[in-house]
Amino acid sequence: MKKFSLLIIFSLLLFTACKKDHVDATTTQTLQSSINDMASGLTTIKQIKFNEALYILKTFGVEAEGDVNELKALGQLINGKKVPEILSMADQVAQQNGIEWASTAPPSLGEMNIFGDETAKESDPNDVRASSLSILTQLSGDTGSGPTAMQIVPRLVDNAGNPISFTGAALETTLEVFSNGVKLSTAKNLMQDNNFRGFHLKFSSLLASKIVDNKIDITVSVKTTAKTFKMSKIGLDVNPSALKVPEVPKTDSTMIDQDPNAVIDPNNPTTPPAAGTEPGTTPSQPKQPTADPKNTVSKFLNNVSSQNLKAAFETSSNPSWGSYESFSNPTSGFGAIKNVSVKNITTNGTGTNASSVNATYDVTDKNGRTTSLKATFGLKNVNGEWKISSYKINP
Repeated sequence: MKKFSLLIIFSLLLFTACKKDHVDATTTQTLQSSINDMASGLTTIKQIKFNEALYILKTFGVEAEGDVNELKALGQLINGKKVPEILSMADQVAQQNGIEWASTAPPSLGEMNIFGDETAKESDPNDVRASSLSILTQLSGDTGSGPTAMQIVPRLVDNAGNPISFTGAALETTLEVFSNGVKLSTAKNLMQDNNFRGFHLKFSSLLASKIVDNKIDITVSVKTTAKTFKMSKIGLDVNPSALKVPEVPKTDSTMIDQDPNAVIDPNNPTTPPAAGTEPGTTPSQPKQPTADPKNTVSKFLNNVSSQNLKAAFETSSNPSWGSYESFSNPTSGFGAIKNVSVKNITTNGTGTNASSVNATYDVTDKNGRTTSLKATFGLKNVNGEWKISSYKINP
């Protein structure tokens, strides 16, 4: 009898020891079993908050499409983490997304289950009965140059178009922003009652080059237990001056690249002999440019202004600008420029193989925004022609 009692005690100890206190995301099965192990050691209230935290992280803490992919991404995010760490992570994600949730607050999201149990409970706060979805939009943040944002507020409504009254829910609400059929951004939040504040869409988060005719389309979906409601608004105006515009490409280096295979003359290390010459011999003099280096800079700026970017690229030999595709990129390259108005071009100094030219000019991008620039162009002699080898924006 004593041996039997000891065997029972040993079995209980072994069972307890096998319980995991951290997430094991090796497979979906180990993820679920480890989460169940961790929850089983918590009080009832803590279990609810733990499940809410997992839901917050799965819904807002990972970037993935579909429940299966979200679950995999969640597993990677919390693998090896313990309950306090997961609660802390959920607090941070809720705060970053403007969600009124905290791990130390009373339960507020109903019965959350990240493993996909969507059946309605006897008392299910997410089983909100509505007929359709309405969307209210309002421009905001005008500082004198037009609005800088748009407030988008969805409401679940009845047959008469009146907002439905409910509390204590956690309805996953998604905003998608498009322009000319191209998706620009996606945002998520939780609709917990009929006082949901909606989404604050900053125009500065939208890339100007992606907006067609200064208009966007929006689609909002709200997921209840029984149904997902969806509504779109087409052709909403945005303020072009508030959109995100990439900076004109620039580099802080004014150094002229040298041939890495050139042999350095120890008696004159600043002027390497031409490639292919023997040390101690007099290298042949390179062909000297006959044109003024200012002409190259003027030609470059004029070609950029007329959008003849191929010709502009051919006047340069600047590794910082990369390939022609990178140079002419309409988002991050010179393709974003609509017009250049040159005010002044002066030569700083010209040597045998190098020159420096200053230029003052105004750049107007394709959204009509004008920026005044003072730039220094470094040029080098390439087979008797001046080529732009560096570019620096000055204060």
